[in-house]
Amino acid sequence: MKNFVEELRWRGMLHDIMPNTEEKLNSGMTSGYIGFDPTADSLHIGHLTQIMTLIHFQNAGHKPFALIGGATGMVGDPSGKSDERNLQTEEMVAHNLEGMKKQLAKFLTFDDAGNGAVMVNNADWFKNMSFLDFIRDVGKHLTVNYMMAKDSVKKRLEGDTGMSFTEFSYQLVQGYDFYYLWKHYNCVVQMGGSDQWGNIVTGTELIRRKDAGTAYAITTQLIKKTDGTKFGKTESGAIWLNADRTSPYKFYQFWLNASDDDVKKWIRIFTLKNQAEIENLEKEHDAAPHLRILQKALAEDITVRTHSAEALETAIKTSEFLFGNGALSFLQTLDSKAVLEIFEGVPQYNISKTELKEGIDIASLLAEKTAVFPSKGEVKKTIQGGGLSINKAKVSEMMATYSNSDLINDQFIVVQKGKKNYFLLIAE
Repeated sequence: MKNFVEELRWRGMLHDIMPNTEEKLNSGMTSGYIGFDPTADSLHIGHLTQIMTLIHFQNAGHKPFALIGGATGMVGDPSGKSDERNLQTEEMVAHNLEGMKKQLAKFLTFDDAGNGAVMVNNADWFKNMSFLDFIRDVGKHLTVNYMMAKDSVKKRLEGDTGMSFTEFSYQLVQGYDFYYLWKHYNCVVQMGGSDQWGNIVTGTELIRRKDAGTAYAITTQLIKKTDGTKFGKTESGAIWLNADRTSPYKFYQFWLNASDDDVKKWIRIFTLKNQAEIENLEKEHDAAPHLRILQKALAEDITVRTHSAEALETAIKTSEFLFGNGALSFLQTLDSKAVLEIFEGVPQYNISKTELKEGIDIASLLAEKTAVFPSKGEVKKTIQGGGLSINKAKVSEMMATYSNSDLINDQFIVVQKGKKNYFLLIAE
């Protein structure tokens, strides 16, 4: 067996660990779990640290449990939140559960007879428990003083919004999850982000007070970007693991655009490369930073594991098309949805197929039929400077005309001003 805690330690992932936890894990195969709240039908890259933790846990010879919070997702965890969260319906939670199950199955091995992963839903043990049963069998074991001492509670009580009883009770509900898994599945370790320490310790305390049992806790570092912006967030929103929410190309680009400072931490956290491999990549990167060796290694590794090798190939070809010398034929292999995803955020203009049928000269097309240029004079100036391309072919004369025969997939014309300024014309 591998030393799981040491694996987290050298990767820079370890934050807090309860005394004797490492010794317990080194004594033999141990069951442990991490909880995920089904707040959406997809996990996002903010969840990846915990997914990687479960992967390392399983690779070290231990048995990982992924707890999907079908019950707790209807309450809302106050940890790290300044405001009360919106409550979800049972239907929303059920829908989200299905999406998350499919994604976790990509990362963990579930069909191994020895230490195969297990997925559980806390709605299964809460749905038949009455409120009176809960406060009698769980609530009596922990004092209000103990619960109010938690940082997640204190911060909210000191703020303007306060905290509802619903969210105040969350740590009891999560604590009972740990107790239930400990009691019925011999799950003795709970893991999570550092903001979950209070909730996890509540579980170990409940196990001790209710059944005089012993349980353990490990938390990992919360990932932060060196520029101060939130990890996993971009101008267009969260980076999701579901290809329908975030295209594999955008997913790949997120990692490829990591700063040198960030990538040296992230390649340890988000890939399965060993220490020697990473150190060799770092030497190569430091010798030629402009080649972005670490960023490419990280982006390729995590894109393949989250999506597929085929999705990675498409993402690389998309990058080459937009930022390099990629061929137009690549776009012709994609459907309309994929083309629009590539050019999401790029200025887009609608043009008429009827007008294109007769052919439109370049200046009229870009300065009158669309607003790519403010005037025909600007079109002429750009052509003379060699800075205008249509469908990846440089335009050399003002007399050039374009018609329906120039449409990519019978729908698109790609305009390129300079090297990186793209415009998409959509014929209807």
